[in-house]
Amino acid sequence: MIDPLIIKKQIKELGADLCGFAPIERFNEAPIGFNPLDIYKECKTVIVFAKKVPHSPLLAMNYVPYSHFNSIIINEVDALTLKIMKVFEEIDIGCVPIPSDDPYEHWESERAYGRAILSLRHAGYFAGLGILGKNTLLMNEKYGNMIQLGAVLLNIELKGDELANYEGCIPDCQICLDSCPQGALNGITVDQKACRQQSIYQTEKGYTLKRCNLCRKLCPNALGIE
Repeated sequence: MIDPLIIKKQIKELGADLCGFAPIERFNEAPIGFNPLDIYKECKTVIVFAKKVPHSPLLAMNYVPYSHFNSIIINEVDALTLKIMKVFEEIDIGCVPIPSDDPYEHWESERAYGRAILSLRHAGYFAGLGILGKNTLLMNEKYGNMIQLGAVLLNIELKGDELANYEGCIPDCQICLDSCPQGALNGITVDQKACRQQSIYQTEKGYTLKRCNLCRKLCPNALGIE
């Protein structure tokens, strides 16, 4: 019998700021093709973890700091995912790592719509790490929406964490919706095509920059829920 508390302690010692467990049953309503069982048929538990994203790059008037250091955090979470995977491999527990961001297969060119093989923000919710905000970002009580998520699928059963029961968005708050220059948010989902036209920018030299982060930056609970 594996002690879930020991696993959480190990994962946090490896560098995670948050960690939770989501039993496979919580994904029953996931779209066909995007359920953890579509990735790993023996999956019984999804471990979801996160690293805090430094908020200082948001203060810059230039796109480069946020773009660059956001990419570094994504790489750090992927590196953490590999470390966690190796822990389970060493004790012969079946596991499959999930990328923290790209790549993914599903792409609809006309809508500029992409979908990862597993929605990490929904997985984070199912693992008790936070509440989904109107900006579609997962919002944690301590770290707000400044978190980067990762996950590992396991073939063993672990007791699931309680779902977050705190209030994420401030009642009647519309700041993210009203501030989006593309009108891409409706409080439930995001129009990816409209969002990408503003948020993804490629320089003449070929660098890809994230030039819009207002839905994250302007959220009153961006750095934690008051």
